[in-house]
Amino acid sequence: QVRLVESGGGLVQPGGSLRLSCAASGRTFSTVAMGWFRQAPGKERDIVATINWSGATIYYADSVKGRFTISRDNAKNTVYLQMNSLKPEDTAVYYCAASPFRTISTLQSTYDYWGQGTQVTVSS
Repeated sequence: QVRLVESGGGLVQPGGSLRLSCAASGRTFSTVAMGWFRQAPGKERDIVATINWSGATIYYADSVKGRFTISRDNAKNTVYLQMNSLKPEDTAVYYCAASPFRTISTLQSTYDYWGQGTQVTVSS
């Protein structure tokens, strides 16, 4: 059984920064791709970023490109999402997800394990 635990969410002012962490257990973390998704109130869950098993291949949604950075530390079984220049429209529940494959995917159906989510609220 794979367990994903997100942390690092909270309330931040526009223009501020947060770093989300997702600690994984129960799968050989270093051999699979990981993704961050988010779901805003009243909207569908969407891809934010995804990273392949080695960290060499990364995808960002256009809405976060240049502001967010996904990274991973395979020695710590952890994937991170550094979020800078946050905007009110970034307010959402952020979910970490694990793929059974090495390569990245933007499709939610690819990912077979999900964390419980962490709330990010950007407001003054």
